Amino acid sequence: MENSSALTQFRQMKYGLFIHFGLYSLLGGEWQGQITPGLAEWIQNDLNIPVDEYARLAKQFDPKHFDAHQIASKAKQWGMQYLCFTAKHHDGFALFDTQVSDFNSVKASPCQRDFVAELAEACRQKGLKFCLYYSQAQDWHHAGGYRAYYHDEGQNDTQAFETYFESICLPQVSELLSHYGEISMLWFDTPMGMTLKQSQKLVALVKSLQADCLINGRIGHGLGDYLSMADNRIPRGAIKSAWEVPVTLNQSWGYKASDEAWTSPAELIKKWLKIISRGGNILLNVGPRGDGSLPEDSTTILDTIGAFLTRNAEAFYHTLPTPEYVFELDGVYFTHKPGLLYITVLEPKKWTGKWLSLYHMKSIASQASLLASGDTLELRVGKDLEGFGHWVIRLPETLYAEDKLGWVIKVRLESENFEVEALE
Repeated sequence: MENSSALTQFRQMKYGLFIHFGLYSLLGGEWQGQITPGLAEWIQNDLNIPVDEYARLAKQFDPKHFDAHQIASKAKQWGMQYLCFTAKHHDGFALFDTQVSDFNSVKASPCQRDFVAELAEACRQKGLKFCLYYSQAQDWHHAGGYRAYYHDEGQNDTQAFETYFESICLPQVSELLSHYGEISMLWFDTPMGMTLKQSQKLVALVKSLQADCLINGRIGHGLGDYLSMADNRIPRGAIKSAWEVPVTLNQSWGYKASDEAWTSPAELIKKWLKIISRGGNILLNVGPRGDGSLPEDSTTILDTIGAFLTRNAEAFYHTLPTPEYVFELDGVYFTHKPGLLYITVLEPKKWTGKWLSLYHMKSIASQASLLASGDTLELRVGKDLEGFGHWVIRLPETLYAEDKLGWVIKVRLESENFEVEALE
């Protein structure tokens, strides 16, 4: 699968929008005056809310401010290339018109809306690849679904799960791949006690219905088309295989009213650079409120990042894994395409009018310019006193407001590949 066109395209896109939305969004991380200590979307499990009581939330689920076309438009504006939506999370509540269970947004809620259908159409109109999250093993509502951190045999029984797998999981995945047009990827999660045979059967179903639909690494048993990193965990170095990191803007995935631990745009761009320079994708999450609106802090952060990416898109998309630079260089990151090196300098206020000195540069640079403006920068290329390749680049004297998050320097190379000289 590594050489498939779908996977090649996935690796080039780099940036996706994750949307965690469901009944848990109504609660905002709080149940009967108690704030859950964990993730908002896990509140039913973590606070042990009775299944029947939690299910009654469906009667209140009427998110009038959830606008699929507005969300898709914003995702495009923010620079996302694909969108992944929670068709069904661990609570078992489906946000599409499934025929195998009445516990869904069309049959059990006053809104009677199929959110998967709405987003599928909006993404097609905006040119976004449409992807779906589906909890294939954990299901806290339907009999036989697994439940994490509980060891009640009635809840986590392998024979009961086999019945659930055949009667709920497989039919719902079939519906998602049969009724909503092209699905670019299915994002499975927490396989728990799934057997190799069950994971293989699920993979076979997906590929039989849509051969180009990618499957993430959390299908289990190493059967995914690409590697899924642990939440918010960035590998230390480049990985040759395709991979993706799901990243939160604050701490929770679903909407949690008390969670104010927002990540700054500058810090997120730093994560972006670490991930793509090492060959990965970033799937950045938003958690709409129960009424479907996006928290203002989310949109402010993403608007800021989007403006930066618009000015510097060339350095972020369709890039290759970049050799690790051999010296510590705080706030300076490399991305790479054939014949080109992009140097992103964060915190540019510290660098205004100074020389950026780069040692052990094996590749030879022929020209340097500021990517956003095209302005040529003074470049000197030679050898240091030990005989190693050495570049120095003069950074701009003036820092404009639109560049306050960072400068991106575009360097033309005399060779296709970018190389540094090893320390030995």
